[in-house]
Amino acid sequence: MCEPVIRQIVTDRAPPAAGPYSQAIVAGDVVYTAGMIPVDPETGRIPEAIEDQAKQVLDNVCAVLEAAGTDGRHIVRTTIYLTDMGTFSAVNGVYAMYFSPPYPARSCIEVSNLPKCVRIMIDATAVIPGER
Repeated sequence: MCEPVIRQIVTDRAPPAAGPYSQAIVAGDVVYTAGMIPVDPETGRIPEAIEDQAKQVLDNVCAVLEAAGTDGRHIVRTTIYLTDMGTFSAVNGVYAMYFSPPYPARSCIEVSNLPKCVRIMIDATAVIPGER
């Protein structure tokens, strides 16, 4: 019986895990990221505007995926967590700059709070091309 190969992804190009979890895990040819928040990994700074937070969090997601051997073009699903659903349109504008058809499947959920009082968090599932 074959056991799936599971490996941890760690990169300094995205904020480090702030607890007992991994930035991402690869299982077979699928990458599962943790929820990424908009912290600049070089400065620790969190942008104020929701558009800037959305850009930073997507940059962080992409950095983790690249460390796993894939990129944003291979994302199949995302979940966006917003502290204010009123920012949905602004986030969609930034999101559309990162993806093209066929767009990943996506859920968007309003939550009461996020780590470090950020306004957005995103997790993603992606495939690694050529693994099979």
